[in-house]
Amino acid sequence: MVFGVIVSSREAPATRSTHPLVPGNVLVGAGDIADCESDGDEATAALLDTIAGAVFTVGDNAYGDGSAAAFATCYDPSWGRHKARTHPSPGNHDYETSGATGYYDYFGANAGGRGTGYYSYDMSGWHVIALNSNISMEAGSAQEQWLRADLARTSQRCTLAYWHHARFSSSSSHGSQEQTRPLWDALYASGAELVISGHDHTYERFAPQTPDGSADPDRGIREFVVGTGGSSHYGFGPPLPNSEVRDSTSYGVLKVTLGPDRYAWRFVPIAGHSFTDSGSGRCH
Repeated sequence: MVFGVIVSSREAPATRSTHPLVPGNVLVGAGDIADCESDGDEATAALLDTIAGAVFTVGDNAYGDGSAAAFATCYDPSWGRHKARTHPSPGNHDYETSGATGYYDYFGANAGGRGTGYYSYDMSGWHVIALNSNISMEAGSAQEQWLRADLARTSQRCTLAYWHHARFSSSSSHGSQEQTRPLWDALYASGAELVISGHDHTYERFAPQTPDGSADPDRGIREFVVGTGGSSHYGFGPPLPNSEVRDSTSYGVLKVTLGPDRYAWRFVPIAGHSFTDSGSGRCH
């Protein structure tokens, strides 16, 4: 049986997340999604039409500038069908509109605190944390301190986190984003299982590893890069040491099924594409 994990964090004071318990045990989504010059987002939205569960996004929701018009014209007709069950995170293109006002106005309370955009919720025995890689992530920053406090408060055994800029990526376009390391440091110290990101328009799965990229099958975090929501495709450079699976040809979504002490994943491609990836793991 396939299970999955996801972690998401939220903003400001060290109070409990205002996001309610999310029912069900499936988390499904992608990043780098809606571009009016492509129909890839409509094809991936058609996948969401057939998959029950909570929807996550890992940024760059509405190209090119995250404006109210981009959300209304490009995102809303496709992934917007699932807005009520979506738990988003923002990307750099969403921030091309000052303060990401288009993003915060569109998603409302589901986006976390305006200007902060990080929040957490519990789901099927998992603690899920949505973070914002477009604001400060430095050690000691408000977001990093909030994350450590949020992780210390949770009573859930398993943790999954997601945000836009990938800590590790073999793509020839953006590649690994060192500035996200303080988030990994906090998550690794707490024993988190999974991180999901986008930014590079590829699919890539990594073996469990430490924040510096060393293999760690016992305590490491498994990362997925899922920038396959429909905007475009990027290429790959030389694969990083712990990269296990890569694809730069298929749009699709990552479906993560969460169990009380384990998880399973499956990459679901759009109609007409055959690439897929699946597997499972256990919580630390």
